[in-house]
Amino acid sequence: MTITNICVYGAGALGGAFAAKIAAASNGANVSVVARGSHLSAIRENGLAVVYDRDGLEPVAAKVTATDDPALLPKQDLIITGLKGHQLSAAADGIASLLKPGTRVMMILNGIPWWYFHGDTESGFAGRQLPEVDPDGRIWDLIGPERVIGCVAYQGAEVIEPGKIRLTGKGHFYLGEPSGEMSDDLAEIAAILDRSDLEARPTARIRDEIWAKLRGNAAFNPISALTRALMNNMMANPELAQMVRRIMNEVQAVGTALGCRFTRSADEQFASASGFGPVRTSMLQDLLAGKQLEIMPLTGMVVSLGKLTGVPTPICETVLALTVQLDRENLRK
Repeated sequence: MTITNICVYGAGALGGAFAAKIAAASNGANVSVVARGSHLSAIRENGLAVVYDRDGLEPVAAKVTATDDPALLPKQDLIITGLKGHQLSAAADGIASLLKPGTRVMMILNGIPWWYFHGDTESGFAGRQLPEVDPDGRIWDLIGPERVIGCVAYQGAEVIEPGKIRLTGKGHFYLGEPSGEMSDDLAEIAAILDRSDLEARPTARIRDEIWAKLRGNAAFNPISALTRALMNNMMANPELAQMVRRIMNEVQAVGTALGCRFTRSADEQFASASGFGPVRTSMLQDLLAGKQLEIMPLTGMVVSLGKLTGVPTPICETVLALTVQLDRENLRK
């Protein structure tokens, strides 16, 4: 595989940062983005800019081809999706229009992805589809799980003004084939990210990384939305901190039942969370912006997969019900 055309589909905070850094690195690739609204207008006029929240890290700026109509772009070698899980179904037709034989789709997703059981050999549910995150199987049929490269991102990002993104330090990114194969495609995509100052960590066990991150996201994201608290304030509140700990334990129990191997215990992850600063989670950002919340891939799938495996998830069930109603009320405004 030789990657010459790269499209970032959904160039918001993290997707936009990927596009800017890959374009600025002169990888020899043609970089385009699919975006919308004022963000798209700013990208067309001035390009993408990436700044950091701390000194010593150099800002990045780059010009990229930008459109809200993927039909105007050529077929792609690599598509990188920066969309949240609940946005993918509506975008599936547009993504599919960019596919050709051999196109790979690297999906930066929080929580349990629609392709989770494709190629899975450990859970006992190989090939099972997940209508909770892929209604009517649209994504599965139009994109195809065989094209996917999974990506678990550890990188705080926020659009601070149209066309301008602020990153929280330098992050890292786990990449993996759903089958666990350490393929040539995986190696080539990881090399492109590394040359772009995006630290790639290829792995044969991408599901382990999905659950490791979900353990934190399923705890902090919905609680932050429900309380509007920053992460340090959540951990400073003994009652909320105890709820975080209990959710982490529920997530770990479900992941373990599906064959996931955690390198750290829930208690170790909880202890490390006490060092978080005044971070506004992505779900709280969306709530304050009046956007739909990313609920089902996080808390919703913990509950669904808990029922599938017979693992009780009472705290997650309560948080799920509250967060779903919060989302309805927020969108009603």
